[in-house]
Amino acid sequence: MNILGVETSCDETAAAVVADGRRILSNIVASQAHIHAPYGGVFPELASRQHMLWILPVIEDALKGAGLDWKEIEALAVTNGPGLAGSLLVGVNTAKALALAWGLPLVGINHLEGHIYANWLEADPRFPLLCLIVSGGHSDLVLMEGHHCYRMLGRTVDDAAGEAFDKVARLLDLGYPGGPAIQKAAEGGNPTTFDLPRAWLPGSYDFSFSGLKTAVLRLVADYRTRAKQPPITDLAASFQAAVVDVLVEKTRRAAEEYDVQQILLAGGVAANALLRERMASAAERPVLYPSPALCTDNAAMVASAAYFRYRDGLRAGWNLDVVPNLALEEEGAKS
Repeated sequence: MNILGVETSCDETAAAVVADGRRILSNIVASQAHIHAPYGGVFPELASRQHMLWILPVIEDALKGAGLDWKEIEALAVTNGPGLAGSLLVGVNTAKALALAWGLPLVGINHLEGHIYANWLEADPRFPLLCLIVSGGHSDLVLMEGHHCYRMLGRTVDDAAGEAFDKVARLLDLGYPGGPAIQKAAEGGNPTTFDLPRAWLPGSYDFSFSGLKTAVLRLVADYRTRAKQPPITDLAASFQAAVVDVLVEKTRRAAEEYDVQQILLAGGVAANALLRERMASAAERPVLYPSPALCTDNAAMVASAAYFRYRDGLRAGWNLDVVPNLALEEEGAKS
């Protein structure tokens, strides 16, 4: 079964063709990072305008890369939330128009669900499992007992991990996106140089990184008040370690409490090398994570998630709309 996926939830215009939910036939991503870099983050209006320019050429490239034509596509999947409203609208309206034109069933996909299913493209996850979704807008711990069966154990109460990486990278003049910039700057740095705070939020699996970000802001301001340059390498390493410590420990504790078989990492921050290393050493069970290219926004993950929904009879109607704050909802466990 060949499914064409479309992803435009933020600043990546992406389309992909995936066979049977597991085999990538093509995966095209047009990145807008260079457009938004001068702003230190995504400029929503620019993102949606760029999606409009790129969406059809990217879809055509995905079909060409897969060596298929429209008659060989069996369903069309699209992210309808969460994300930027304007960006989501471009993807959803394009997908609906193409599905109608070619007589294809439509499958709406939650962006977070897509990130989770990136793991199915390179591995064979086993239920029950615990998924840590860490990205620019989300830091979520999700218990998954079957396909489409989600239980939210914890989420961010303020800044998400990826958002904190972006903001601290901007404070340190490291550029955008912040995750790769912080990781590179931290190489060779001493993570114990600065005793930065960890928000443990006792009795909860929720996350908070706002206080950590503020602590870095105050450190940088103090150095600059004294006309000194902060030690960027050590500060980046200390910040990265503070984020990873909390992510790893909360995930480890939740995995033990719910006795899951595996831990999955998903989202852009899942590409962080220190997070992968620390999680693998701390967890007493297998830890799976996608290759870095599949951690960031892409459409192959959307098509993969759509396969399992389509297989189980879950389709979208022509009234499919964008939901910028769409939550992961339990549809009922599927084996």
